[in-house]
Amino acid sequence: MNAERKLSNGAAVLDEEQVIQSFLAGYHRPNTIRNYERALRRFRTFIGETPLGEATWHDLERYKSSLLRGTSANKPLNASTIASLIAPLRSFYRWGSDANIALFSHNPASSIRLPKVRVTSGHHFLTQRELTVLLTYLSAKSVREWMMVVYMVILGLRVSELVQMRWGDVVTDPLESGAWLTVADGKGGKTRQVKMPEALWKLHNDPSIRLKLHGGSAQVNRQGRIFPITSRQVERIVNRASRECGISKPVTPHWLRHTNATMALLNGASLQQVQQTLGHVQINTTQRYLHTVELMKKAAPDFVAESMHGVLKNVLL
Repeated sequence: MNAERKLSNGAAVLDEEQVIQSFLAGYHRPNTIRNYERALRRFRTFIGETPLGEATWHDLERYKSSLLRGTSANKPLNASTIASLIAPLRSFYRWGSDANIALFSHNPASSIRLPKVRVTSGHHFLTQRELTVLLTYLSAKSVREWMMVVYMVILGLRVSELVQMRWGDVVTDPLESGAWLTVADGKGGKTRQVKMPEALWKLHNDPSIRLKLHGGSAQVNRQGRIFPITSRQVERIVNRASRECGISKPVTPHWLRHTNATMALLNGASLQQVQQTLGHVQINTTQRYLHTVELMKKAAPDFVAESMHGVLKNVLL
């Protein structure tokens, strides 16, 4: 790849590497930066000697087609993987063609459509019974692991947000009638306030629980992390505990987040409330859960079965 390619926004002249790094500087999460950089470099390899600033809609469509059909060197990819490779390009060209940045004269990705990804996450939740089984098992095994699951289910936290939680992130109002968790550095580097229910607030302040979470000391450093472990460790804990207590589903921490959304909607929370709690930028993301919840509610076959209750009862007898 020619490292001397130049892109200009008037007086400033940047090489492509500088442009890529400038774009990535707008993101905070390490996973996002790594995945976006990988997607950009893969596209650069595909277009060869064509500068990024001169790529066309046709180049992007050819690239998408090669991902879908595969090449002699690479096997075909599924829709979800292709979307994860194309979405960063759309963000990159939208950013670079913005009037305030003006690195590109046009946005070749403006009409590039992402492949339709089948949404399956709506079924990735635990039932009330499964959640009870998991929490009962963990309460006897480890208070720390039990509290991890309690925080994620009740507050709808991402695993990355859980492991970044600090004791000082929880604050109360002047009358101590309510508590809020400041969730920082979540997806997109944004900050949000999540209401902490009274029951969880009491657990959070319980001296005996703090002793077990803080290595034998009830005195905590407000800047100290509540769970000083990695996201990967939490994933292993949740998956192993689920298997050990007899849950057949491949449970991950994100399933607990889905469980939060599903239970909240089933019990009357509004879409906007769930969106705010989970930190979704777009309401469309939250609406995915609504379809699952609607399926759980009373449907047409239920009304028919009720009208036939007498007939069915006689047959069963």
